[in-house]
Amino acid sequence: MVLSLRKVEERAPALVSLYKKAGDSLRRHGMEGQRAAVYLVVDYSGSMRPYYADGTVQALADRVLGLSAHLDDDGRVPLVFFSTDIDAQTEIALDDHEGRIERIVAGLGHMGRTSYHVAMDAVIEHYLDSGASAPALVVFQTDGGPTSRPAAERYLCKAARLPMFWQFIGFGDPESRQLDFLRKLDELPVPAKRLIDNAGFFHAGKDPRRMPDEELYDRLVGEFPSWLAAARAEGIVRP
Repeated sequence: MVLSLRKVEERAPALVSLYKKAGDSLRRHGMEGQRAAVYLVVDYSGSMRPYYADGTVQALADRVLGLSAHLDDDGRVPLVFFSTDIDAQTEIALDDHEGRIERIVAGLGHMGRTSYHVAMDAVIEHYLDSGASAPALVVFQTDGGPTSRPAAERYLCKAARLPMFWQFIGFGDPESRQLDFLRKLDELPVPAKRLIDNAGFFHAGKDPRRMPDEELYDRLVGEFPSWLAAARAEGIVRP
């Protein structure tokens, strides 16, 4: 069973409002009662420095944690920091979410480039090793294009056969061409390139904290139901 409002009030009172808004969004999309393993992948490349300094990444983590409390029952979200390689694999939890991002980043080293595929590989391995029976919703944040487009595309296409949906979020200038690849990745043809459409993308703008919680949650879960239906039809997710 998912975490109740009372449990969230006890363990993370600062997230109660987000928990309620996430629940409203799930109901709007017909996902009330749906179980899912939620992951958060965050870009630790050099251009992301301001988003760590001003609390934007922490705000995203809190919002994802509020959503996860409806979809999973352990109050924890596996968390991957990536740049040229994997910078950290850890988690954020209801009991210890405040300032968590800042504490993790304080122990990290050089901020590198954006190798999507190494982060995707880490998430896939974690999910397969976890023995989870529920499908996965992977929230994947970045502000730039990948170091290897072929590798990122290859991983996404292979992952289409797994019970995992990838929701990409772009930070930064909406007019920048840095995220053009993600738009193309979102539109990779089915079934020519991949078995089913297993990814979504939206741009959160220069200041993602200004995106209303309700809008963010609608975008995070908006494509999940259609993916879930397709994945069940192909036998990727059990009915």
